[in-house]
This record gives sequence, structure tokens and C-alpha cells, in this order.
Amino acid sequence: MSDTRNPLGLTTIPSVSSEGLVAVGKRMGLRSYLRSLWERRYFIIAESRAKVSGSTRNNLLGYAWLFINPLLSVLAFWFIFGFILNSSRGIDNFIGYLVIGVFFFAYTGKSMTGGTVSIRGGASMIRGFQFPRAALPISTVVRNFLDFIPSLAVMVVVLAVLPPAEVITWRVVLIIPVVVLQTIFNVGLACLLARVGHKFPDMSNLMSIISRFWLYGSGVFFSVEEQLADHPVLLTIMQANPMHSFLTLARDSLLYGTASPSWMWISAVVWSFGLLVVGFLFFWRGEESYGRL
Repeated sequence: MSDTRNPLGLTTIPSVSSEGLVAVGKRMGLRSYLRSLWERRYFIIAESRAKVSGSTRNNLLGYAWLFINPLLSVLAFWFIFGFILNSSRGIDNFIGYLVIGVFFFAYTGKSMTGGTVSIRGGASMIRGFQFPRAALPISTVVRNFLDFIPSLAVMVVVLAVLPPAEVITWRVVLIIPVVVLQTIFNVGLACLLARVGHKFPDMSNLMSIISRFWLYGSGVFFSVEEQLADHPVLLTIMQANPMHSFLTLARDSLLYGTASPSWMWISAVVWSFGLLVVGFLFFWRGEESYGRL
């Protein structure tokens, strides 16, 4: 920029170079986009924590509902599937099996539905500020992660107290990589569905149905191996479900203290990082369209 005076002593209008300027809303290069997203990590965490507090502020029991809701779901599933339909056959400690299934599936289910509506829900921020839009679906996953961690602690206590009480072994530490992999998977899923939900607003109405089908197909309240033993093709398809891998790894670590098959760990890693790359790149490619709501 230059500010000079002409020979007559009059001030001229400053000139500004357009070099390096980027049009508002234009998609940045991937490296610059990732750098910009990393620079806003504190905002993402702060915004997520604020929404966690806001969601429980008006309830009499406050944060307790983060634990009460999944526990009530466990009770309902136990009554229907364990007591009435007797789907607990072949499953050791069916209550613990249900607790892990419900809590872990809810973590991904909430990230899925929240990610779908994240762009439209953040319309005012998109119009008012320039920032990498991926912060919105990532913020959804961070918020659900902050909800999930205290729930995980409560779940471990429940497993140790409710009969039949389980003896916690050293394999409980394996729950850490399970949660990390599931969180990575959730970020990729939320980014993927954020763009889909932006392009097709009706997806938000379909998410509850899709989530329900996924719930029934993930072995949350019955053993896939036990129920589908006579249907090998369907069993193979069900075992390829990423949530089945996450739930089995979590149950083997927390509940049974046994080693999970190596292929299941490989499946969880491939699904997590594969969906993260695909979902994030898919979202980034649509960056310029998110301001047109």
C-alpha cells in the first residue's frame, strides 16, 4: 500500500495490492484449510463445551441425564429382547453386554444425526464469519465426545457393580484405542453427512430411521454370531459393519477380558481412517457451497 502526494500537494487514494487476497467463501487449498482448522481448535473445544453445558442447564437433574437416558434404554432393551424375546441366549452377562452396546452406539448415533444438521444449524455463523466449515461437524463430534467420557466412567462402575460383577483385567486399557478409533470414525462420518445433509435437507428426517436400522444390525442387544450362525453370507455382511467391530472390541476389553481377533482390529482401523479421509475430502470439496443456504 502506498500513500503519496502529487505535485499539487493533494493526497492520493491509497493503492492496495490484490496479491494474496482470496474471495470470501472460496475453497482454500487442502494444506491451508487444515492449517486454518488447526488454528481454530480452541474455539471448537470452547464452543462444544458451551453447548454441552447449555443442553443440560434447564434440566433439574442436569448432567445426570447423560447417564440416565442410556441406562433407561438398557432397561427397555433388556425387558423386550432379554426377558420377552430371550435374545440373551448364548451371551454371558447380558446386562453388561447391553450396557456397552447402548452407550457406544449412542456415541456414534448422536454424531451421525448431529453431523447431518451441522451446516444448516450453523447457518448464522457461516453468514457472519469466515472460517473452515469443517469446524461445525467436528464440533458436533467433540461435543458428543465430552458427553461420552463421563458416561464411559459410569459404565465401567456399572459393569463392576451389577451382578454378575466382572473382574476388571489389564485389557481394560485397550478401551482407549477403541474410543480413539471410534472418534476418528465419527469425525469422518459427521463430515460426510454434513455435506449430504446440506445438499438434501430431508436427510435429517431419514436419520432416525437409518440409525434404527444400524442399531438393529450392529448386535447391540443380541449376538450376531449366535443368531446368524445358519446364515454365513449374512453373518459375514453383519461382521463387516464397523459398529460391530467397535462394540466387540469394547466388550472384549471391558467385559470379558479376552483378546479380540486381529482382523477385527484391522477392520476398525481401516474403517476409521478410511472414512476420515473420504468424509473429510468429500466435505472440503463442497466448501464453497455451504454459504448458499
